[in-house]
Amino acid sequence: MNSKVFLFKNLEKIFNKNQFKLSLNSDNIGFLACFVAEAIRGPFPKDQVVWAIFPEFSQAEEFFQAFKIFSEEKIGLYPEIDLLPFKDTLSYSQEETERLGILWNLNQYKVIAGDVCSFLKKLVPKEVLKKEYVYLILGEKVDREDLLLRLLDLGYERVGVVREKGTFTVKGGVVDIWSPNYEYPVRLEFFGDQIIGLKHFNPENQKSFLNLEEISIVPCKEVFLPEDLKSLYQRIFSLKGKIPEDYLSKLLTQIEQKSFTENPEFLLPIFYAQPSSSFDYLKKTPCFLVYEPELIENKIESFWEKIRINALKAKEKGKFFFEPEDVYLTTQEFFNYLEKGSLIKAGKLFWVSSVNEETLNLEVGQKEIGIVAPNERIEAGFNLLKVSLEEGDRVWLVVGDSQISQTILEGLKVRGIEDTKGLEFKQGYLKRGFYLKDQKFWVTSEVELFGRSYFKEKSSKQGLKRAKGYFRKFEDLKPGDLVVHRVYGIGKYLGLKILNIEGVEGEFLEIEYEGGDKLYLPVFRLDELYPYVSLTEKPPKLDALGKKAFLIKRKKIEKELSEVVQELLSLYAERKALKSYSIPFPALAYEEFRATFPYEETPDQKMAIEEILQDLCSNKPMERLLVGDVGFGKTEVALRAIFVAAYSGKQVAFLVPTTILAEQHYRNFKPRLEPFGIKVGVLSRLRSEKEQKQTLKSLAEGEIKVVIGTHRLLSHDVEFKDLGLIVIDEEHKFGVRQKEKLKRLKKNVKVLSLSATPIPRSLQLSLLGVFDLSVIESPPEGRKPIKTVLAKFDPEVIKYAIEKELERGGQIFFVNPRIHGLSSLANYVKKLCPGVKVEIIHGQMPSELIEKNLYKFLNKEIDMLVCTPIIGSGIDIPSANTIIINRADMLGVADIYQLRGRVGRSQETAYAYLLVPSLKNLSEDAQKRLKALMKFTDLGAGFKLALSDLKIRGAGELLGIKQAGHINTVGYELYLELLENTIKALKGEDIEDWEPEVNLKVPAFIPKEYVPETEERLSLYRELVVNKTKEDLLEFIELLRDKYGEMPEPVKNLVKIYLLKIYMKDLKIPLVELRGNELIFLIKKKEILPRFRVLNKKGLSFYTKQDKKGTKISFKLQGKNPIDLAVEVLESLNEGGKS
Repeated sequence: MNSKVFLFKNLEKIFNKNQFKLSLNSDNIGFLACFVAEAIRGPFPKDQVVWAIFPEFSQAEEFFQAFKIFSEEKIGLYPEIDLLPFKDTLSYSQEETERLGILWNLNQYKVIAGDVCSFLKKLVPKEVLKKEYVYLILGEKVDREDLLLRLLDLGYERVGVVREKGTFTVKGGVVDIWSPNYEYPVRLEFFGDQIIGLKHFNPENQKSFLNLEEISIVPCKEVFLPEDLKSLYQRIFSLKGKIPEDYLSKLLTQIEQKSFTENPEFLLPIFYAQPSSSFDYLKKTPCFLVYEPELIENKIESFWEKIRINALKAKEKGKFFFEPEDVYLTTQEFFNYLEKGSLIKAGKLFWVSSVNEETLNLEVGQKEIGIVAPNERIEAGFNLLKVSLEEGDRVWLVVGDSQISQTILEGLKVRGIEDTKGLEFKQGYLKRGFYLKDQKFWVTSEVELFGRSYFKEKSSKQGLKRAKGYFRKFEDLKPGDLVVHRVYGIGKYLGLKILNIEGVEGEFLEIEYEGGDKLYLPVFRLDELYPYVSLTEKPPKLDALGKKAFLIKRKKIEKELSEVVQELLSLYAERKALKSYSIPFPALAYEEFRATFPYEETPDQKMAIEEILQDLCSNKPMERLLVGDVGFGKTEVALRAIFVAAYSGKQVAFLVPTTILAEQHYRNFKPRLEPFGIKVGVLSRLRSEKEQKQTLKSLAEGEIKVVIGTHRLLSHDVEFKDLGLIVIDEEHKFGVRQKEKLKRLKKNVKVLSLSATPIPRSLQLSLLGVFDLSVIESPPEGRKPIKTVLAKFDPEVIKYAIEKELERGGQIFFVNPRIHGLSSLANYVKKLCPGVKVEIIHGQMPSELIEKNLYKFLNKEIDMLVCTPIIGSGIDIPSANTIIINRADMLGVADIYQLRGRVGRSQETAYAYLLVPSLKNLSEDAQKRLKALMKFTDLGAGFKLALSDLKIRGAGELLGIKQAGHINTVGYELYLELLENTIKALKGEDIEDWEPEVNLKVPAFIPKEYVPETEERLSLYRELVVNKTKEDLLEFIELLRDKYGEMPEPVKNLVKIYLLKIYMKDLKIPLVELRGNELIFLIKKKEILPRFRVLNKKGLSFYTKQDKKGTKISFKLQGKNPIDLAVEVLESLNEGGKS
């Protein structure tokens, strides 16, 4: 804002008081953010801090986002406390860590926003937090081992790679730490015990970017071990009479192990005699902004009611803990804090104050477009903007992307508005705008004005490259895992081993074969090895080392693959040979249709839309696969293609696997398409025979342009007048006969397939160039990770989860792994929460009843579905944002992940409660799986999971049943490579089915001292394998130095070997080896020989010798390192070929 112009006048007399009280008669959070920003910029005292307190965390988030539009002052969002108090629950989240970061940096913030319940929780005392930290300076000497032990004391977790706050890793001379008080993690580089490097780094690409002089590493858990343990032991033993002996014994063991299993609220009063409140951390009492004070008071009372009930029940069960008042502020304590500071009350409902307070009656209104047809929304938005500017309003238009402003300015120019001095663009997120009539100031957003983002952005084409990266990623090998060597076959990986061969030290993969025979594979030949993944749980027989049985089996597979691929290629070649129709692109209508989508597309969606529209509008046949995680917007992308085809006169068939999905898509498509004159129909069992007949008639006559249905669409009585596009959702769920009918229907029709669990055949063949792939791997804007809680089966936890969801108008899934007990569970819920409307579904019910109950859920006629994992796929219900999974210990990680994907489809925070009989008695395996899942909350992780767990995600469909045995014989990864080579051979392309051999007798590996973790070394070895260009390798070297410090000699040699392999592959040189004092290159391609002449000019003399294998070119070492000489020769040859 203009620093000379204030929106609100005559406020100095209020704000100049030492302690003021003010009431604002507005509940518009955007306006309140603007008001606070203006007050801070203007009449507030310079050191005044504002704490904005809201009944709900979502309101605090809204304020947080809005404030950033109006001010550059620093604002902090106080993390939500979202666990049921005094319950056996575990929740993996960054909130505890984030909270400590906020508290440490508290005095850097001008404004803090949060929900009232989070502010009630007591915390580690301020003086303890400010004392117990590690301060490091560049250049100082630090005992590294002591530092690592201290990190464990402060609650940090040691990991392989630092990607989140509260973790650290050690890599040779480098220690990476992410302390919660920093936005980015920190990399410490040691030389001995001296810190010689101190930098921030990017957790995504692990590259460092900013040098630092000093850092403070602060605790990342609210309960942590002090540097002086003596004081903690004194505190604990002073409570000896109050703490049961068994509890005390367990606690002392946990202190020794530096690991606590209890929630902090149980331990806080034990560790600290006087815990602090968040308000105690401030230097000066703030000004409190209290939103809807009555609601806040009600919220506190409701929260304390839950605390008291839970505490009472926990005591009845013999659970030990201190009084709730030791952990949470009471209602009175909370309001006592508010009385100490200045107060701004805002909203429509106020409590009566005994103190005289000022009231500010501002006319805070809205400028609204009113109800218009979706395709008229953009024009209506421009008209409102035009009128407002003509009337002299000062307008702030909030946009999601800075480039949008130019597009909107051009739109105004076209409509005759040249003078736009009153219009300012602001980048950010505003949920609800406002209009101040007296100030003639209007704040709105592009979504509010145009119904969505008006801007269309070009996107780069990286989907194919990205997807290929998933498949070529080597899974972390663990001793005991099966692997496949391309020559020797299936063996058992036993681990990495350092061996000394002919005086040269190296690291090898130890692989066991039939009869206990061992293969020691040098790490620089890791490209010859594949992880073994099959379609069966039955372990395969190990192959015999030294025999040719595996190669014979492999040759047989290659022969049969050739026949299968020839058939597939003929089918696709037949399609490609056909001249297809092109669909004209309706540019203006398409822009209007885009405006009916209320969100900004993700970059991946934009890219996929662009690729699909290019296919539609070209005269080439289209067969594209669109892959994306559940809820990532594949349907919207498909809808854009459907619109373009249908608006241009073609008919579209949308084929889905379930009746309920057909009905759901029909409900969503109809209001979007019909305003544009596109009639939509549906064919499903839920429609009467009369309705179906009418739909078929309208379809045959061309009246219906878009029809949605199950395999019913494949029936003989379905006729189209002019079918132009088929969209197939989850094709792998259709049967063999239905797929055959689909083949006939697809002929000379453009085809788009959608999948979250792709048929590996379709996906792999598209990657291999048989047809095209688009990938969506980024979540829609505003979509949040699902909060996952692991809890003991407890009626209070279940009741809390249900009531919390129903309070916000949502719905719930309650999943039980088995059909047995489902009815009992439904009755249990009805008794626990009277009035909750519940229905049951499971796989053995008649399909009509399943559909009926799902339909009720879809229509919000019921609140909860009690069901088996049948709901793992197939429905999208944005209002269902809580899922409770009973006996989660009985389900696999992928099963739970897929079930959890049913919620979180809207911009609401979603919750998944994983219930188990007991947290204490969980098997070690179940604990690992469930805790891993609690961490595995990243959106989009499902797609990566789909590619790493083929057995669960539909791998049974891979190239048809007859190929399954072949996959079991050679493993999935090698099978794919054989398939790829077969396709290339049949296409007449070069097959790179060979790897250069480098035998230079130099140590080439990653020493344990440089990278201690075996998994990390394996990951780096595999990363080297996939580097196919010199540029890739140089980038890898840079990252290696950055992450681990200066490379030791064996690592330099290893990198040089891969550089040699890259050159050798380009020059078609199969072998370089050291024999005695000579470096020998084997040349099989004679056309390469003339290039060697360039070496004479560089003083590199050599002689040639011919034998049965080819031409051997030999160089005398003359004191040179063999690997350096080899690099020099090949670099010279490479340059000679370019000149």
